[in-house]
Amino acid sequence: MQQNSSSVSAPDGLKSFGSALCMTSISLGNYASSLLVTMVVKISTEDHMPGWIPGNLNRGHLDRFYFLLAALTSVDLILYIVCAKWYKNIKLEGKIVEISDEDKFSVL
Repeated sequence: MQQNSSSVSAPDGLKSFGSALCMTSISLGNYASSLLVTMVVKISTEDHMPGWIPGNLNRGHLDRFYFLLAALTSVDLILYIVCAKWYKNIKLEGKIVEISDEDKFSVL
């Protein structure tokens, strides 16, 4: 989990904020997942059809749901790549001081 590596060097007040932010993002992801499944079930069961995710999975079209997830993940990847190319590194002003023998540096 990303939380452990970032909380090692953070101040105590920021550690609890980072933990709360991590838990909030997990809960929002679970909510969005439940909302997506509910929407797919509601839309795909129109006209009295069994839908994509019925109670008996042998009668449904779970493959279409997985194709939808693959399409959404592809869109997410494209948006990530666009944002990564748009991002510009910020140069910090300050003096670099060596803090250990393992080539770790800190900016003052």
